[in-house]
Amino acid sequence: MARAPQLDPADRHRLLDGAHHDPHALLGAHPLPDGGVLFRALRPFAHAVTVVAEGVRANLHPEGDGLFAGVLPLDGVPDYRLVIAYGEPDAPVPLEQHDPYLFLPAVGELDLHLIGEGRHEQLWQALGAHPMTHQGVTGTRFTVWAPNARGVRVTGDFTCWNGTCYPMRSMGATGVWELFVPGIGEGAVYKFDIACPDGSHTLRADPMARRTECPPDTASVVTASAHEWTDGEWMRDRPKQRVHQSPFSVYEVHLGSWRPGLTYRELAEQLPAYVRDLGFTHVELMPVAEHPFGPSWGYQVTGYYAPTARLGSPDDFKYLVDALHRAGIGVIMDWVPAHFPKDDWALARFDGTPLYEPADPRRAEHPDWGTLEFDYGRTEVRNFLVANAVYWCEEFHIDGLRVDAVASMLYLDYSREGGDWAPNQYGGRENLDAVAFLQEMNATVYRRCPGVVTIAEESTAWNGVTRATHHTGPDGFGGLGFGLKWNMGWMHDSLGYMAHEPVHRKYHHNEMTFSMVYAYSENYVLPISHDEVVHGKQALVTKMPGDWWQRRANHRAYLGFMWAHPGKQLLFMGQEFAQGAEWSERHGPEWWLTDDTYHSAGDHRGVRDLVRDLNHRYAAEPALWERDTDPSGFTWIDGGAAEDNVFAFLRHDAQGAPLLCVSHFSPVVREDYRLGVPGDHAGWQEVLNTDEARYGGSGVGNPDPLKPEPTEWHGRRTSIRLTLPPL
Repeated sequence: MARAPQLDPADRHRLLDGAHHDPHALLGAHPLPDGGVLFRALRPFAHAVTVVAEGVRANLHPEGDGLFAGVLPLDGVPDYRLVIAYGEPDAPVPLEQHDPYLFLPAVGELDLHLIGEGRHEQLWQALGAHPMTHQGVTGTRFTVWAPNARGVRVTGDFTCWNGTCYPMRSMGATGVWELFVPGIGEGAVYKFDIACPDGSHTLRADPMARRTECPPDTASVVTASAHEWTDGEWMRDRPKQRVHQSPFSVYEVHLGSWRPGLTYRELAEQLPAYVRDLGFTHVELMPVAEHPFGPSWGYQVTGYYAPTARLGSPDDFKYLVDALHRAGIGVIMDWVPAHFPKDDWALARFDGTPLYEPADPRRAEHPDWGTLEFDYGRTEVRNFLVANAVYWCEEFHIDGLRVDAVASMLYLDYSREGGDWAPNQYGGRENLDAVAFLQEMNATVYRRCPGVVTIAEESTAWNGVTRATHHTGPDGFGGLGFGLKWNMGWMHDSLGYMAHEPVHRKYHHNEMTFSMVYAYSENYVLPISHDEVVHGKQALVTKMPGDWWQRRANHRAYLGFMWAHPGKQLLFMGQEFAQGAEWSERHGPEWWLTDDTYHSAGDHRGVRDLVRDLNHRYAAEPALWERDTDPSGFTWIDGGAAEDNVFAFLRHDAQGAPLLCVSHFSPVVREDYRLGVPGDHAGWQEVLNTDEARYGGSGVGNPDPLKPEPTEWHGRRTSIRLTLPPL
């Protein structure tokens, strides 16, 4: 074998420094103008590299720094392999493999075009690590977006974490870097070594990784799915569901602490049965995407495309979703596009420059959480997030996305003082880029994933959160396009009312009625979430005044009011059996409270029995959900009985049939309490009473049908007389 022409010194330096945009022009096999084929390989720590082809076996000449090269008298590039000898020269350990620099790009022109436009709705299929067969050879295609990098190399356990030998090629103006590495398959662990504009290097996890190492390890893992879905019936029927006219009762779960120590597959054996028994229609999972810090509960995400490895593999998570669907339970997932942590191995300054975050620190820094906000004005970043929303719905069959911290996205001055924020182009405080992103995300998800619902955690009075994106409101903005919105005002006001001793509640009566002033301004969910029962907030039953009996009675009465009120409902785990301690991710719900060995287990099981009956009654009464977003589905009977601590109203189904809902938040029994009712019904039957003895109540109620009397009351010609139990 003849010696190869020397590399240009500048090219050699950039190649060895990992800063060359086109390593395929220097490495691999190339016909020479004067005849013959030049072979060059970069294999650090090898003491010999041999080219092997049909009828050919020749050693390349060492050029130093891990470079080996030579010229063979061939007419064209053969189908060849490299044999790399590692170890001691007198006891070599040969490794035979295809040369990565023999292959054409494995990412398509259409993919690159869509990435450049920021319109690749299945971005995860173009970027990241994908095991595949390319040009008849099995291996893994590595692709990453790093537009400001001087060079990118892939490294991992297959290089003994030496970043030198696998430099990637730039795919032009898209900012994408690509390399197909033969012989690398599922389970390989990797990162990207990025040469930054300032000459430094940074080692980064793959933003598009679909599997990660288990924290505290931070590398990405090559993966391919082998899960075979069994929820075909659920997925066929999902587009038929009309969420606003259907039962929608949500059990919020932190998977890591619901039953501490269980994996996704072990959860699949217990969670669906528990949720189905209690009658909830959906679970909402606190963030599942990979995150480095457990006590963040998943709200500081580093792996947007990877379910957390703490509980198993991506296929294991699919198994859990599959099991929930087979049990008839929809799956909502918390999604966090508002901010990301500053870890130097993740998204922050990914290619040595602000990339996923804005360059202006006044827009990049999130003041509340010490994190960074996304640059929603950059097409590729917006594409990263929009495709991520689609990814969970399409690849994992997720039925809903609850979008966290929407308010912090919408306002440029969110938690910022006067000089710490920059106004938009019109001088306003609205983040126009975030508005456009949320509209695009919602429109894309609803178009691609029929039957999926998006839910906003939005704590302000932003107009049109659940209005269609093409309908412009009085503020000049189109709607954000969400399906539902958490009603934070109802949560705050109603919990404030319940915290007062009953004797003082008459002075706060409007805190319970005010929600009906705006109940139909958006499509609402009534949330009693993890945020209300964590450290410093107290558990729901502990927020209630009085002794243990009164606290439980208040707790039950409040749940009854919540299920009867217009809007969907959400309850966090542990509150369904009146857990007294605040929630902690370290130990989860206090299940022992319901064990026979605990002396007050009956008290806690009674509350759980009520939640079960509330859900089953809710599902059986179309009046509670059929006209949930229609003002004609609600009528006050008496919203002003402050002295009595009573709220009475009607809910109507699509045909107008009424359900009478009465909440009594006083600890006394009220006999012969008269309420005006519609006159075209022969009698009224009590269908649920939170004071029943089996729930732990006093057993006061109305067991017999109540016959209307021709006595005018509350502006109606007929009325009934009830017994109102205490609380």
